[in-house]
Amino acid sequence: MSFKTDQQDNYTLIKFSTVHLDAIVAPDLKSEIVLISKQGAKNILIDLESVKYCDSSGLSALLVGHRVCKEANGIFILSALQPAVEKLIAISQLDSILNIKKTAQEAIDTVLVDNFERNIGTE
Repeated sequence: MSFKTDQQDNYTLIKFSTVHLDAIVAPDLKSEIVLISKQGAKNILIDLESVKYCDSSGLSALLVGHRVCKEANGIFILSALQPAVEKLIAISQLDSILNIKKTAQEAIDTVLVDNFERNIGTE
């Protein structure tokens, strides 16, 4: 598989082990996102540190993740974008829609802070 899924209490982290997020990998990513969402995950983090190339299929898979998390009232975060992927997202004007963090740890911290703030608001 081109990525590894790590489910935690407050989030699911998907970390890529391949340099391409393209038409070959994107269907598997979409399926994984939908599957973990149906299992109750609402916060999904995608670590793209190793991904140096992304095409429109990859962007489509990322947008599925964004939509699924938004519908679940959760958070979808991309982290560690490489320059070519970051440029594609900017050219596609998705940088204003997608939540992007510099590191996976920053993405995790964002989810944890959001969960903390939501829990305070319900008390």
